[in-house]
Amino acid sequence: MKKILLFSYLLFFIFTGYAQSYQQTENTIRVMSYNIRNGIGMDNVVDYQRIADIIYDVAPDVVALQELDSVTNRSKGVDVLSQLARLTAMFPVYGASIPYDGGKYGIGVLSKEKPVSWKRIALPGREEERSLLLVEFKDYVLGCTHFSLTADDRLASVGIIDQAVKDFDKPVILAGDINATPVSPVLDAFRQNWTVLSDTAKFTSPSDNPRRKIDYIMGYTPKGYTYSVWQKFVLNTLASDHLPLFADIRLKTDKADIFRTPAYLQNPSTDGMTVMWVTNVPCHSWLEYGTDSLNMQHVQTWEEGIVMSNNTMNRIRLTGLQPGTRYYYRICSREIILYQPYLKEFGETAMSHIASFTTLDNNKTDFTAVIFNDLHDGYPLFDKLLQHVNNIPYDIVFFNGDCIADVQTETIALNTISHYSRGIGGDKVPSVFLRGNHETRGAYAPFLWNLLGKIGGDHSYGAFNIGDTRFVVLDCGEDKPDDTWVYYGLNDFTKFRKDQADFLKKEIESKAFIMAMKRVLLHHIPVYGMGTRSFVPSRDLWGEVLSKASFDICLNAHTHRFNYISKGTDGNNFPVVVGGSSNEQGATVAILRKHGKQMTLTVLNIEGETLLTLEL
Repeated sequence: MKKILLFSYLLFFIFTGYAQSYQQTENTIRVMSYNIRNGIGMDNVVDYQRIADIIYDVAPDVVALQELDSVTNRSKGVDVLSQLARLTAMFPVYGASIPYDGGKYGIGVLSKEKPVSWKRIALPGREEERSLLLVEFKDYVLGCTHFSLTADDRLASVGIIDQAVKDFDKPVILAGDINATPVSPVLDAFRQNWTVLSDTAKFTSPSDNPRRKIDYIMGYTPKGYTYSVWQKFVLNTLASDHLPLFADIRLKTDKADIFRTPAYLQNPSTDGMTVMWVTNVPCHSWLEYGTDSLNMQHVQTWEEGIVMSNNTMNRIRLTGLQPGTRYYYRICSREIILYQPYLKEFGETAMSHIASFTTLDNNKTDFTAVIFNDLHDGYPLFDKLLQHVNNIPYDIVFFNGDCIADVQTETIALNTISHYSRGIGGDKVPSVFLRGNHETRGAYAPFLWNLLGKIGGDHSYGAFNIGDTRFVVLDCGEDKPDDTWVYYGLNDFTKFRKDQADFLKKEIESKAFIMAMKRVLLHHIPVYGMGTRSFVPSRDLWGEVLSKASFDICLNAHTHRFNYISKGTDGNNFPVVVGGSSNEQGATVAILRKHGKQMTLTVLNIEGETLLTLEL
C-alpha cells in the first residue's frame, strides 16, 4: 500500500509540474540551499515529507542540502537524500563526509536536470571532516558545502574551494552552510573571488528565533561570469533548525549564443523595409544602417517614449529610405540580465555581419520573384527546390501558404521561418509569407504574425508595387465553413473574406492598380478550377469582383496538384496557375520574371524540369 501511495505521489509531481508559490522569472536558475538537520524539525519530529513539501513549493532547479544521513541507525536505515529525490522527482547526488552510526553522513544535491558529472573534495574540520560536492550541469556548476565550526578550518576551506573551481569554463555557484556571519574573515576571504547572491539581511539560524546569518548562495567571478539576482528569499519554517533560502539567478549568455535567428527582411517598399530577428535571451536591440557601410546610423524601436527592449522578438521598421537604393545594415543585441525599475544590468553585445538590401523602385521595370507553396515544414523538399533557383538573382520570395504546417508552437514556426530565410538569403532578399489554411491552425496560429510582417501593415492582405507591376495579396483563411465543429466557434473567416472583398473593390479602382503595367494576384486557396468541391471559400465573395479585374496572372496553391487554368476556362478573367504538392512527386517552384514590358512565368518540378512557361 505504501508503494502505491508513493508511486501516486510521484506521478502527481511529474504530471502537474513544480508548484509556483514563488513565481520564477524566465531564463533564470533557481538555486536553493537548506541545512535540513537530517529531517528533524524544531518539534523533534523526523519528517522527510515535510522537507520535500518545502522543496516542492519553492520549485528550485537545484538544491544544495546539508546534514544528510545515509542508511544510518539514526535514520533507521533510510537513505535520506534518495528518499527526498523520490518525493520531489529530482536527480540526487550524495557526498559523504564521514562514516557515521553504521552508515554515512554528509551533504547532497537534488536537481531537475540530470548532472553531467560530480566529484567530492575533502575540506578541513577538526571536530569532523567536511566536504565540498561539485556537481556539473550543462550551463553551470553547483558547489554544495557545510563548513567546519572552527574558524581556521573555515578560512582554509575558502582557498581549497577557490583552487577546486578555477579550471571550470562555466559559471560556478556555491551554496551551503558556511557557519560564518557576513561580517567575518571567512566572508571577507570569499569576497575576493565570489559575490554573495542570497539575502544577507535576513538571519537563517536558529529557525525558531533567527539571529545569525550563516547560510549563503554565492557566484564565482574571476572568469568574468556575472550573476544577476532577480529575486531572493529566506523562508520561514520550523522543519529544521535552519531556514531554507533561494535565489533566482540569471547567468550572462555568451555573445555567440545571443542570436536565435539571423535577420530576415519583411514588408519591402520603395521607402522602407522591416528587419526582424529573434534572440535566445531578453535584449536591448538596435539596427545600424546606411548607404555607406563605414558610416551607419543607429535606430531602435520606440513605443510611447520607451525603447522596446527586454524581449526576444525584434522588429525594426526602417522608413524614409530612398527608392532603388542599396542600404547596408547589421543587427545588434545586448543581453539584459536584470531589468528592474531603477536597476538594469547588461551582458554581452552580439553584432551580425554587415548585410545589404535594395529598396523597391517604381521606375525599375525588371525583377525576378520566386514562389514556393505547400512545403508543410518540409526542409529537404524546400532545399531540393531551392537548388533550381539559387543560381538565379531573385529580388523577392513569396511563400504562398501552407509552408508552415499547423502552427502549434513558436519554436516550430520559428525553426521553419529561419530555415527558409537562411536558404533564400533572407537577410538580403525580402520574403512575403502568405497564410494558407494550415497556418490558421494550432496553438500558436493567433500569434504567428509576431514572427512575420503583414503585407498590408495592419492586415495579412494588401497590395504593393515592384516597379511597374502591381502585386495584390489575399488571405483565404480556412478551407471549411466557419461552423465546422473542429473550429469550436473560434473562426469567423466569412467576415474576414468580406472585408477583403471590400478591399479588392477599392484596389482594382485605385490609380496604382489602373496605372500598373502588369498585375499579379496571389492567394493560397484557388477560386477557380476547384471542380465539384462543395465549399470554395472565396468564390461567392470575391468572384464578382475578380470577374472585372484585369490581372495578368493569379498564383494559387492548396490542392497539392499542379494545374494551369487558362483564361475563361472556369469563368476566370485571367490565367491561373496552381502550385504543386508537398511531396517530391508533385512539388513545384515558380519563377516570375519581368523584363521591360515582358513578363514570364516558369514552373519547375523537383528535378528542375520545366512544367510550364507562360508569356504574360
